[in-house]
Amino acid sequence: MSDYILEMKNITKEFPGVKALDNVTFKVKRGEIHALCGENGAGKSTLMKVLSGVYPAGTYSGEIYINGKLQTFYGIKDSERAGVAIIYQELALVKQMSVAENIFLGNEFAKNNFINWEKTYSEAEKILKEVRLDVNPATKIVNLGVGQQQLVEIAKAISKRAELLILDEPSSSLTEAETENLFQILRELKAKGVTCIYISHKLEEVFEIADSITILRDGKTISTDDKNDINEDIVITRMVGRELTQRFPKKTNKPGDVILRVKNWTVYNPEIPDKKLIDSVSFNVRKGEILGVAGLMGAGRTELFMSIFGSYGVNVSGDIVLEGKPITIKEPKDAIKYGISYLSEDRKRYGLVLKQDVKNNVTLASLDRVSKSGFVNDNEVIRHTNHYVSSLRIKTPSVEQKVVNLSGGNQQKVVMAKWLMTKPKILILDEPTRGIDVGAKYEIYCIMNDLAAEGVGIIMISSELPEILGMSDRIIIMNRGRITGEISSREATQEKIMQYATGGR
Repeated sequence: MSDYILEMKNITKEFPGVKALDNVTFKVKRGEIHALCGENGAGKSTLMKVLSGVYPAGTYSGEIYINGKLQTFYGIKDSERAGVAIIYQELALVKQMSVAENIFLGNEFAKNNFINWEKTYSEAEKILKEVRLDVNPATKIVNLGVGQQQLVEIAKAISKRAELLILDEPSSSLTEAETENLFQILRELKAKGVTCIYISHKLEEVFEIADSITILRDGKTISTDDKNDINEDIVITRMVGRELTQRFPKKTNKPGDVILRVKNWTVYNPEIPDKKLIDSVSFNVRKGEILGVAGLMGAGRTELFMSIFGSYGVNVSGDIVLEGKPITIKEPKDAIKYGISYLSEDRKRYGLVLKQDVKNNVTLASLDRVSKSGFVNDNEVIRHTNHYVSSLRIKTPSVEQKVVNLSGGNQQKVVMAKWLMTKPKILILDEPTRGIDVGAKYEIYCIMNDLAAEGVGIIMISSELPEILGMSDRIIIMNRGRITGEISSREATQEKIMQYATGGR
């Protein structure tokens, strides 16, 4: 038997105007955790969609061997039968169904069209123990946290007795403790003979969990190495095709006068009306300042700024003063009118219309600027879109390319372009670099610095402490709906931030 559980040979996949995979060869040894790295658009997700049957045989060229046997996958079920299971970055769970129902969805214990619920729940309990998730199998997914939902996805894969488990950016929404728990589960699965392919932009995670690392660039295989034979700098250089000497651009912005003040901001939970999510928070933002907002998951960062933007909560109180004048925001269009824009952490659900093209997405929040007498001027739409495609270096064959076909980093730039077109005075960026590679991150950081230099007040919510430290002029830290600390970038350390984030002083 071959040492390799998986061999993908000479895989080529094309989309209109784009060669996503160019003669890629990818081999994974049995029983290892193999990291797949590359910039957004390098071809990682496309390669995994070929492997998992999302892109069926006939839509690409090349060969796939599993356990030495040539495979032909016409759909996901075919790859599952061959022992392949994939967990996507956007979790594919049915929120209103129970944990047990989700685990066995499509693989129910059924006879004569009747489901054996007793067996369903008893088997679900066994699998939940394997992934160390202590919840009742009857619990609805909607009542679980993101980390718990990730474990349900792994439980689904285990229920299919997958030999080869693919995880695409599995820790992008997890806390450090949840990530460490995930790693322990992967090590246990490895000990049981399960092979894992781990896709991540977080190189510190890659070097902690992986045995081998394959790098793709521009749809081509660049290298495969034992992780002990390379380091992060080598991986980054191979990913971007050039030496990236620094992770963060040099700060040149000089914050000016206070442009935004928020006083005694309080928000109650829409689902539990007597529960405070944000408790009398006050802060300010200066012109040309990047204000970092740190805190652990559940600290209330997103709820605070979504409610200020007018898109969260019904029982909200407090004062907003913009450029010295009190303003009232009831809904997002009010915020946009006053010059406040919000880039959501979930670009695919709240930032983009994926089935629409680049130009429609870029102009979506600024239709008044490209319209007259209720009619959209297509020439103006194209002119404005071309400007942002050029200035933000958005990689797209045309402004009429559907956004769903762009890489994650370029999708993020399209969202950025949409909000820049509104000419914001305050730009709120919620996890602006989540799920994008180091090269694209650097470009986003440069855009942020350019905006700050123009006098835009930027609020950056981030769970990545190096990003908070590398980009912020000043940092506020939240814990359980309150601001527990405020420090300048000169005084800030990861230890100080974590002390405030956990409620210490």
